[in-house]
Amino acid sequence: MVRKKSSLILCGAFLFVAWNALLLLYLWGRPPIGRLGEGGGAEPGGKEEWGVGRAKGSQVNLAGEVIRLAEEVEIQLETQKKLLKQIESHRAVWARQKDVGKRETDDTKEVKEEVVHQSSKPPPPLKDSVDDRAQTEVQHTQKPVHTVAPDAKLEKQQATEIKEEIIEKNKLATSVASPEVIIPILVIACDRVTVKRSLDRLIQYRQSPQLYPIIVSQDCGHAETARVIASYGDQVTHISQPDLSDIRVRPEHRKFQGYYKIARHYRWALNQVFNTFSTVVIVEDDLEVAPDFFEYFRALYPILRSDPTLWCVSAWNDNGRDALVDPSKAELLYRTDFFPGLGWMLLKEMWDELEPKWPLAFWDDWMRQPEQRKDRSCIRPEISRTITFGRKGVSLGQFFDQYLRYIKLNTQFVPFTKQNLSYLLKENYDEKFIKEVYSAPLVKIEELQQGGSLRGPGPYRVQYSSRDSFKVFARNLGVMDDLKSGVPRTGYRGVVSFLYRGRRVFLAPPEGWMQYDISWS
Repeated sequence: MVRKKSSLILCGAFLFVAWNALLLLYLWGRPPIGRLGEGGGAEPGGKEEWGVGRAKGSQVNLAGEVIRLAEEVEIQLETQKKLLKQIESHRAVWARQKDVGKRETDDTKEVKEEVVHQSSKPPPPLKDSVDDRAQTEVQHTQKPVHTVAPDAKLEKQQATEIKEEIIEKNKLATSVASPEVIIPILVIACDRVTVKRSLDRLIQYRQSPQLYPIIVSQDCGHAETARVIASYGDQVTHISQPDLSDIRVRPEHRKFQGYYKIARHYRWALNQVFNTFSTVVIVEDDLEVAPDFFEYFRALYPILRSDPTLWCVSAWNDNGRDALVDPSKAELLYRTDFFPGLGWMLLKEMWDELEPKWPLAFWDDWMRQPEQRKDRSCIRPEISRTITFGRKGVSLGQFFDQYLRYIKLNTQFVPFTKQNLSYLLKENYDEKFIKEVYSAPLVKIEELQQGGSLRGPGPYRVQYSSRDSFKVFARNLGVMDDLKSGVPRTGYRGVVSFLYRGRRVFLAPPEGWMQYDISWS
């Protein structure tokens, strides 16, 4: 790669010399400029051109011609000076990228060696002490500026090589954690004094207050909840939504006033956080987190940053009930087309896209609409890194008794930052996922329920072909059967993955699936 870049620089220098030689030959061999219509070099449009004075016959004003030639030479020299600067700028960019690539390669090698040496050791103990080395500010990766090269073919080659190096850099970044990135935790609170349970776990498991500042944003103006939050002192930052007024809604939506206030609060709180930070993890005041909650999001931050087909990372598995997940696969992660929420990471760039059109109510279902999702996916775990203990709320306990109270919370610390998670990138994930799903034996639901004729832990595939057949199969297999904008919970390319009586099952559409049908909602 270095030889190739050196040859490109030499080629640019050669073009510079050749261009100047041709320019001098052209200028010295050019015929004198005469008056319009006399066979000279003047352009039509006036009686005197290029500053040439009027003279008798075909006599040329030699002084004017010399001045004009000098001006042209000066312009051309300035152009060549710019081209040389452009070539030099490309060389500087290449040199920087070479150094960055070398450093990241070394970092990756160190991480892999550390994994080999520490694979037999237990995960590090969680601590509350301050990490002094972590007091660095958020650093944004800057892409090199592509200038215009003197030759179109040369420019195309250079652009292609720079693009390839950027892609390679992104691949390296996905396997190395970003210790300098500050990931704030935004806790959305209202009138639950049980926010203490959520804050206790967050403070217990975070390893650095500098890397993971906790910001509690309170709506409702509930005094007792405010006192609970204030009791944590400088361990958290307490901010209060200033607008507590009722929102004017249609008469039939009066019972949904709470949903309108929640959407207003989210918008205000996220604006406050993104005024300072480049990313955030949003949790609510009725969520309890797992021991590796912070490890999970730190490891997945570079994946989210590097893959434009992703728009969030969630700690939640909608079908994460104890009987539906594999307890031996705490490290297993998936892509999903369904926005899970309930502990999720968002980037500032995505908020900049969403904020101008943020809805007045029902923000989570709004996020699941095709106009917002734009065929993008989220990352979700096999075993949830959050559970909800809040039966009380504006949803009046919807789904809580039937599903949410049974969600399994991960208890095993998984060192995600020491793992290569690049398999989650779309370019690596889809082909393997589709092959695994559609190479699994197709079985009837009765065979799964009886189980006598099936051998081994699977995977097995159950195929649905309509909204009704999906709902019937989902209910009988114990997974959530509702669809939002046509997308099933946890679904990816229409496929829902879970365990049924100890066997891996894919509830899947026919092979060749193209897109979700919004009319299925």
